[in-house]
Amino acid sequence: MTDNLALWNAVETTPPSQTKPITGKSYQGTSPKPHYLIHKATETFGPCGIGWGFTIEDERIEEGAGGERMHIARVKVWFKWAGERGEVEHIGGTQFSGTRRNGNPFTDEDAPKKSVTDALVKALSMIGFAGDIFMGRYDDSKYVNDLRDEERGAPKPAADDPKPISAAQQKRGLDEIERELLDCESIAAVEKCAAAWRHIIKRDGWSRDYIAVAGDKFSARKAALTKSEDADVFPGDMPSTLNASHQRPLDA
Repeated sequence: MTDNLALWNAVETTPPSQTKPITGKSYQGTSPKPHYLIHKATETFGPCGIGWGFTIEDERIEEGAGGERMHIARVKVWFKWAGERGEVEHIGGTQFSGTRRNGNPFTDEDAPKKSVTDALVKALSMIGFAGDIFMGRYDDSKYVNDLRDEERGAPKPAADDPKPISAAQQKRGLDEIERELLDCESIAAVEKCAAAWRHIIKRDGWSRDYIAVAGDKFSARKAALTKSEDADVFPGDMPSTLNASHQRPLDA
């Protein structure tokens, strides 16, 4: 008898370390890291382009309310499983241009890439990847804590402190911070984004210099959003906040 859920069951569990909070949106939630899903698909099917892959079937710009424009991408994912070839499609969308709350117009040059990534993640979710997130299991704190306990049960490095990731990886992290901050339209959104990155920075053992640069980016975004004449001074300014977080253990 064929087990129709064999593939789903093999890929549905998402390690908490490979997730990130949804920021810059009107809703809250958890999202799988896209490159983790690519890694998982490669582990499951084989190298991208051989055991699995995707094609961009369609891209377009659509007009939205208030003069904003949306970039839409339709992506087809193909894969080989149990001697057969499968295909799934999904659509992703990102605001390409519009007006921010402060009245300034903007154009997001990364919108096409974000739309394709969004569609790719959604297509992989139809196969079962990160199924626990999309089925709402991550809303159950006990489920997430159990997954964290499983991760902690893995062999630990000899050193107590995390081994820092490479400078190139930290630089890519700074670029990701910059992109996420563009979607933060309030001080509260910036602080929520900062809280998520404090965990990532602590986990990956960033150097003091990169922590300081990250803090400057958060402070600059706050300064851009505030109308106060004292825009350069904020309680809990990000550089000290990030450094303090880097030195104390994370909450379970």
